[in-house]
Amino acid sequence: MFISVFDIFKIGIGPSSSHTMGPMVAAGRFLDALRAGKLRPARFAVSLHGSLAFTGKGHASDRAVCLGLLGHDPATIDPDTVEAEMERLAREKYVDVETLGPVAFDPAVDLVFDYGPPLPGHANGMIFRALDESGEALLEATLYSIGGGFVVDAAELCARDDLMPDTRETGVPFPFRTAKEMLAMGDTSDLSIAAMKRANEVAREPGADLDAGLDRIWEVMNACLQRGLSREGVLPGGLKVRRRARDIHRKLMDETGRNLAFQHTVMDWLGVYAMAVNEENAAGGTLVTAPTNGAAGVVPAVIRYYLDHCPDGCRDGVRTFLLVAAAVGGIIKANASISGAEVGCQGEVGSASAMAAAGLCAALGGTNTQVENAAEIALEHHLGMTCDPIGGLVQVPCIERNAFGAVKAVTAASLALHGDGAHFVPLDSCIETMRQTGLDMTDKYKETSKGGLAVNVVEC
Repeated sequence: MFISVFDIFKIGIGPSSSHTMGPMVAAGRFLDALRAGKLRPARFAVSLHGSLAFTGKGHASDRAVCLGLLGHDPATIDPDTVEAEMERLAREKYVDVETLGPVAFDPAVDLVFDYGPPLPGHANGMIFRALDESGEALLEATLYSIGGGFVVDAAELCARDDLMPDTRETGVPFPFRTAKEMLAMGDTSDLSIAAMKRANEVAREPGADLDAGLDRIWEVMNACLQRGLSREGVLPGGLKVRRRARDIHRKLMDETGRNLAFQHTVMDWLGVYAMAVNEENAAGGTLVTAPTNGAAGVVPAVIRYYLDHCPDGCRDGVRTFLLVAAAVGGIIKANASISGAEVGCQGEVGSASAMAAAGLCAALGGTNTQVENAAEIALEHHLGMTCDPIGGLVQVPCIERNAFGAVKAVTAASLALHGDGAHFVPLDSCIETMRQTGLDMTDKYKETSKGGLAVNVVEC
């Protein structure tokens, strides 16, 4: 079950990897299937189901489908062009598909939010239909957005669910699927987790420049963070949530060098870094899934902490950080979930905090067992966390929740580094507990906005 660092960390657009990036990717995949079959439809029809229906408007799922059918990809789309594209589509009611020509599509009529039962495969289901002039279906595709921008069809979803814990990925030298296997392979090879992950990446993409790719991921993360620190105003969506990162950052800068700072001010820095990213995400900006958009602020915040507040923070350390974080994120995804619609926010911010804790521990020289311990501590203390976004928007409590995820990650890494790696709860057991907790969690607490804060706070 090889999951690349570039699968975990994908460049995309806000506000949600599962509800925005996923539907956009799904639409592009549907267009590719039409081209492969040399089909020429007259009209498109799309329905969104489950969590995609209940929180789709707040997460811009409808806009994402439209943009995907217009030929856009999350990694390359310019957020500044979205409004003009949507206005043209609403006015002209067709998409001009490359190699297929113009196809009628009126989002107001042809895109349906189905509030009935979710599709049987996954909480984030969608059905794309290509129709001929008489309204008969030329092609129908059911696709699922399973978190972090990953999209699968029914057959791929079944294959994922049927995988056994001892499944091995061929073609890589260290095919670990669990943390236990990862530690055992590290002991046998006398290699760090970062070195094993690097070897796997190079084996799968021998001609690629891995370091250049890692540097690009950090460049986009940091650019998003910097934009968030520089912008002010009210976030879109109707909740009238004001951006706060710029003002907090300015106050922290004013305190620097004036002997005014408390020792706990470092937590304020962590918080403002994370909030800056997630305010940008809420505004629909460009960012990196880490492992999702809703949790995208944790990893870059902890990396900035490493670079700005830790002695000897350096580019090589950032590369180590990203490789180790991706290794942990891949284990969580393979054995549980990173989707809020599947397991609640424990799978998003909880996973991000575990990844960041592991990455920081490794960058600071932690052993393999200390790294695994750091990830377990961070994840353990997010278990049971629900996903109940107010108004279906990735704003409250999501933005502040990333700040706390970053603080927990640093705390977890510090605790692990002060120990020898020995601990009571294995990371694998914690991941399995998260999976089971997600199964037991009622759907109203899994990104449907039907419970929790979403129903107990009056929207103003």
